[in-house]
Amino acid sequence: MNLISIVLALLCIPLMFLGFIPLLGWVNWLILPGTVVGAIIGAFGEKKTGLILNIIVFVVGALRLSIGGGLV
Repeated sequence: MNLISIVLALLCIPLMFLGFIPLLGWVNWLILPGTVVGAIIGAFGEKKTGLILNIIVFVVGALRLSIGGGLV
């Protein structure tokens, strides 16, 4: 379970960095559901590495959306 969670986080990280480019902030709307699913899956694993990684990506993506006015 932890491996699946880490893979989901690693798929969302490049998209998160892509969302920092002006006019591409909408990409963060795509990573938020992925990180939530990854965090839920990571919560069931023995090691919490995937859970922590997904939470970090979620917080950074949500922060980027709130700064850019995309999170209501």
